[in-house]
Amino acid sequence: MTEGVVRVGRTVRRPVRSHTAAVHGLLRHLEAAGFDGAPRVLGIDAKKREILTYLPGVVARRPLPAFATADSTLAALARLQRRYHEAVAGFASAPGAWWDGEVTRFVDGPPDTICHCDINLENVIFQPGRDGLRPYALIDFDLARPGTRLVDIIQTLRHWAPIADLADRDPALRDVDVAARIAIFCEAYGLSYSERARLVPVASRWLRRSRATIAQRARMRGGAWARMLDVGVGERLIRSAMWLERNQPEIESRLRRPIRPRARPGRSAPGRAP
Repeated sequence: MTEGVVRVGRTVRRPVRSHTAAVHGLLRHLEAAGFDGAPRVLGIDAKKREILTYLPGVVARRPLPAFATADSTLAALARLQRRYHEAVAGFASAPGAWWDGEVTRFVDGPPDTICHCDINLENVIFQPGRDGLRPYALIDFDLARPGTRLVDIIQTLRHWAPIADLADRDPALRDVDVAARIAIFCEAYGLSYSERARLVPVASRWLRRSRATIAQRARMRGGAWARMLDVGVGERLIRSAMWLERNQPEIESRLRRPIRPRARPGRSAPGRAP
């Protein structure tokens, strides 16, 4: 999606865009909040490129490796996204800050956070842990913008559950129990009962609106957006929405099952509904 991205030593250089200042403000807030799962901003170089720290590790390349599709990875990713949402709480963008994308209130009410909006398989960095490779960092905040936690979670689930028609899934994810994987993610994140109840209808609206957004950007900007449309991304989004609507009863049945208490001593269990 972003052309001209290069690695220089322990840094990544990226072209400055109209949303760069807003993203830098977000990344600096995450650093100040102690969130270690995002790049640090180092400045602008002589070629007018932003300088970010390079995060070492492994990404899930195709064909997808087993660590990328494991249920344990899905749960770990949910906890990472929860940590991101907790770290970004209280962030206030500068007046007039411009984000690359429409505010997601059109599908799920007023914004309550700054969404990453693009936690796909290529934007999650893994490193070795006690039990194998585990996700530890998020990259590529170009599409970050005000929205709701639920929409940000839905966008992650679209890639990782995956919320997709059977014909459009990666072979490694073709036979997985998607409803169960959505429930695993929501449980690990600590999503409340009320948010779980809204997940499927909000996801359906978001998927259909995303197709229209891609078509609009393809007309206005061309480039990577036009290529996405040409290779059928828009049609895949519509098929995903139709698959989701057909399977709504099974997904919602899984999501209604009791949330297990997971509180540590002295801490409340996140996401438990009253």
